[in-house]
Amino acid sequence: MNAVCPACGVAVVPGYVKCPKCHAGLPFASGRSKRTTADPGGTAVAPRGFPMSALLAAVGVAAAVILVFGLRGGSKPTAAEPATLPGPMAASAAATAPRVAVAPLAVPARAPARADTSDQDRRAAAAELEATLRRQRLWGRTEIAGPRIDVRSGSCADQAMSPAIDSAQVALHGAGLTKLRCLEQSGAVVFERDL
Repeated sequence: MNAVCPACGVAVVPGYVKCPKCHAGLPFASGRSKRTTADPGGTAVAPRGFPMSALLAAVGVAAAVILVFGLRGGSKPTAAEPATLPGPMAASAAATAPRVAVAPLAVPARAPARADTSDQDRRAAAAELEATLRRQRLWGRTEIAGPRIDVRSGSCADQAMSPAIDSAQVALHGAGLTKLRCLEQSGAVVFERDL
């Protein structure tokens, strides 16, 4: 049996709380149970609060972090403590102790910094060779590898390369460079010679 809205007279299906037309509250009819506000029925979603389990988990994690860092704080190395002055007993004991002569530490004499000047001489000789190659339009870059100097140039096979190297040979040999390699830009060795 269908109920009727007392406000507008529209037929209402049993189970409705409000009239679908005028939204007036419907009286309780036979077969209907009283609904509470906690269970509105239909597709209404119950309001959600903050879950208590999440709150308890957050408190537990915070307590664990405090516990871990609190225990670590006790074993944490502290900054160097200032030295305390000796007490009266320690000072008197130190004053009466026999003194022992200590020999000064022998510091070995350093050799003159010849390696630095040798390295500077090598770089100066390499720069001079690069300048000579630039003047001859043979364009090359030099690299020092121990007692050897490498010249990277696309002009290694050029006939003017040998006289350019000969003009810098005295400076190169004086700087301690004993070998010269001429390489193409790809790294292939074109020639190698002693200085």
